[in-house]
Amino acid sequence: MPSFCRHNRLVQNCPICAREQAVEMRPVVTSGAPKVSAPRPASGASRGETGGGPATRSRSAARGANLRVRRVARGVDDGYRTPLAPGLRSSADAERLAGELAFAAHRLQVLETRPPGLYAEAAGSGDVEERAWLAFLIAYLSPLDDDDDPFASVSALRTTWASGELPALDDVRTGPRSAHDPARGDETLRAYRAWAQRAGSQEAAFVGEPGWTAERRFDRVFERLALPGLTRDARYDLLVSLGRLGVFELRGGRLHLVGDNEPTVAAKRALGIGDSLLLERRGGELALACDVPLEALDLGFYNWGAGLRVRLGLPRDEEPDPDVVQRCRSALGL
Repeated sequence: MPSFCRHNRLVQNCPICAREQAVEMRPVVTSGAPKVSAPRPASGASRGETGGGPATRSRSAARGANLRVRRVARGVDDGYRTPLAPGLRSSADAERLAGELAFAAHRLQVLETRPPGLYAEAAGSGDVEERAWLAFLIAYLSPLDDDDDPFASVSALRTTWASGELPALDDVRTGPRSAHDPARGDETLRAYRAWAQRAGSQEAAFVGEPGWTAERRFDRVFERLALPGLTRDARYDLLVSLGRLGVFELRGGRLHLVGDNEPTVAAKRALGIGDSLLLERRGGELALACDVPLEALDLGFYNWGAGLRVRLGLPRDEEPDPDVVQRCRSALGL
């Protein structure tokens, strides 16, 4: 019986699994047909055209303009392997991942117990509509990482929810995970206010059905918040912040790893799979083994994939508990 690998190929045809299982690869068989040197005709050749027309060239140019090249730094393959993260081949990569997961878990704890800066105001006892609006602005613009005050931009332009006024976003400084696109202007802010007004209030929009669990509420609101210009990262961090700050009962039971964003790309690299359902399952297993909240994998994967530590509002002297770092290292077999 032929044996298929996790990449849905015959084992002897897969360069990855053949090397892992010490299976001799099947030799590549090339076609015996003579090579044709003449170029293939363009799509319009059957109509008498000799090359691509203006429309063809413009489509090609558009595809080239939208092409994104991602340079990924990888550690040297030193024989490291772990079933929790099958995509890792370097103990140095695993060390970095353990540290970033521990830091992300530490941030969640800080948000719950002693939120810094404007997070403390969002966690306070004031009007829930103003607190939710402030949390949205923080997640949308993202705290700065190169400033003594990570919330300086939000403080400078914030407006109140009750006033109905939108912040002036001209030349605004944004953090590394910001969803703001200057080309869109305030379109996303207007879409968010309209989303809340359709529900009657921000509170009604975020709470949904009172009988929902915190995990189901997180999933449903995440789906409903798919607004123009509001990226996956901003949506996820907004809901995590609102839940950890105690504004609404929200808890991430899934990572929602979809699309072209740093956490999703990094998770695919580390977990060695591209299927979204398997990514969720393997992410849950990794969080459980490390004994960190599942939500921590969002920032953990982001920082690990980007190769830098984005602090998302935490002061520069905040570092994870060494015991949590060691726990993550042990889970990864380090």
